[in-house]
Amino acid sequence: MNWTGLKKNPACKISDKRRAIEPEHDQLSISRQCQLVEMSRSAYYYKPKGESPENLDIMFEIDKQYIETPFYGVEKMCEHLRSLKYNVNPKRVRRLMRLMGLEAIYCKPRLSIPDKEHKKYPYLLRGVTINRIDQVWSTDITFIPMKNGFMYLTAVIDWHSRYVLSWRLSNSLDVSFCMDALEESFGFGKPEIFNTDQGSQFTSKEFTGMLESQEISISMDGRGRALDNVFVERLWRTVKYEYVFLHSQETVKELHDGLKEYFEFYNNRRLHQGLDYRTPAEVYKNTKNKVVNI
Repeated sequence: MNWTGLKKNPACKISDKRRAIEPEHDQLSISRQCQLVEMSRSAYYYKPKGESPENLDIMFEIDKQYIETPFYGVEKMCEHLRSLKYNVNPKRVRRLMRLMGLEAIYCKPRLSIPDKEHKKYPYLLRGVTINRIDQVWSTDITFIPMKNGFMYLTAVIDWHSRYVLSWRLSNSLDVSFCMDALEESFGFGKPEIFNTDQGSQFTSKEFTGMLESQEISISMDGRGRALDNVFVERLWRTVKYEYVFLHSQETVKELHDGLKEYFEFYNNRRLHQGLDYRTPAEVYKNTKNKVVNI
């Protein structure tokens, strides 16, 4: 393994470095390998966030129900869980929903709180017809339940083609994994408009600064508007129904590898009715190739 190459490569992400570590290496300890790729041992050994097995089961059921009824508040979610024979009270459900970033006032998950000091950006897409690739890209964060914990998933998607340009997993809501996904997406080019919600990750100076440095117009959802980021919301629903809810992953590596396989299927083999039964790759890459060849 070329650990020096990983160290010197600025595009190399923590997840790539973690997978490069060889626990059974006969000459280098895990500690030394971490030093070679400039990664802390704690970053290598990190685990999904912990909750009791019962709470994880409850969070899984909350997540499933929230997709169907995002208007459910704490009281209604309590009643739903009680119908499933869980002994819960509003205080417990409220804490778990907050941990998951869910709030019924909003018709989508709120996985971060907006920074009151951040620059206000308008929503630029009201009434706009989306009719070409790289016209609008968007991103968001969603909660991913696991057998023994949970993670957060972010992705960057092209609105016209539904093509997933990049994605990242994290066990925290730090802005770094959103930045990693954004940087990777620029390998495809750049959009005219980039749309996000008003979460602290996306309103941070790091995130908005990178967009502005690429001369990309920034659009931010209006608070409480369910359809402002509709294509990412549809992506989360699809990923959860077609992959997450059908599998019970025990480790982060299993989850990562499973999502990698799913997104390859989603982009290249899954037919979309809204795309006249073409795949996102057919729409995005074929259009991109035509533009390049002109």
